[in-house]
Amino acid sequence: MAKKSRIKARETAPGEVGPRQPCPCGSGKRFKACHGAEGGAGGVYVARPFEGLPSECDVVAMRELVPSATAPISVKGTDKPVLLCTLLPMAAPAMVRDSGQLWLGLQVQHSFGDPSRDLGAVLQAAIDAEESGIIGLTDPPGPGPRLQDLVTDKELKVTVHDGFDFWISDVEEKDDLAAALEQANAAANPTERLTQVEAAYWTNVGTKEHLRWVMPEPEDELLDALARLHVAGRDVIVEGARLVGMFRAHGLLAPVWDLPVGTGPEALEDPASTFKADLDAALANSSALTGDERSARSGLANRQVTIR
Repeated sequence: MAKKSRIKARETAPGEVGPRQPCPCGSGKRFKACHGAEGGAGGVYVARPFEGLPSECDVVAMRELVPSATAPISVKGTDKPVLLCTLLPMAAPAMVRDSGQLWLGLQVQHSFGDPSRDLGAVLQAAIDAEESGIIGLTDPPGPGPRLQDLVTDKELKVTVHDGFDFWISDVEEKDDLAAALEQANAAANPTERLTQVEAAYWTNVGTKEHLRWVMPEPEDELLDALARLHVAGRDVIVEGARLVGMFRAHGLLAPVWDLPVGTGPEALEDPASTFKADLDAALANSSALTGDERSARSGLANRQVTIR
């Protein structure tokens, strides 16, 4: 008689993190050894930390896939100018600039369980700071306002930059930062945000071009809709493009298309708008999936890609 497997199969719900998978907090540990452990990593893991934040999908994109972008934000309780940034010099969580501006960096991993609370605590510390300099967290922030509790805008105006020249836009002595700026710029892949749809970003990684589109719909509903479009042959954004998979970040799903080299962002604008209309129609379709659609859905759900 064959031996029974000692490993019991564990079903993981869509969006749920398996115990042996990397912890989504970015610590590099397995989930069971980080936020999956009792009291792990100093706090409870929040699956969708930016829910309710204006332009949530763009914020996730700025945190996870866009090299250099900024968005001014209005913050409750202060009239100081605040700039939300992808990455700051030295990967600083926040900076109080000599010009009086407050800069808040999204691409920082504090690993305290709730990135939005971490960002809220850093932002509050920057507001309260009496001198210019770098602001960060060394201990879990504890209860308090999250980023969506502080931002008063209804939507964010995101500007994607060619590089990190905005780092020195408000300083007079630029020579001391030239080497660091050159190195950062060299590592930034060309990226542009599409204008006709929300949170869709074209990027050129040298050997390939991609369209990466962060979407707000619940994962189950989005997978159903994408499966319907795939079977109908309506998931090809432009000729030669291919939906290769998706990544999951902060509770949202982001489909990724490989594009023919030389496509560029302009060629994607109208087709992306058409695809969005088709997707909305597919999302409104509540009928049961066909056998082909179920097969396509299974393939999409298991086809995860690397964010960067």
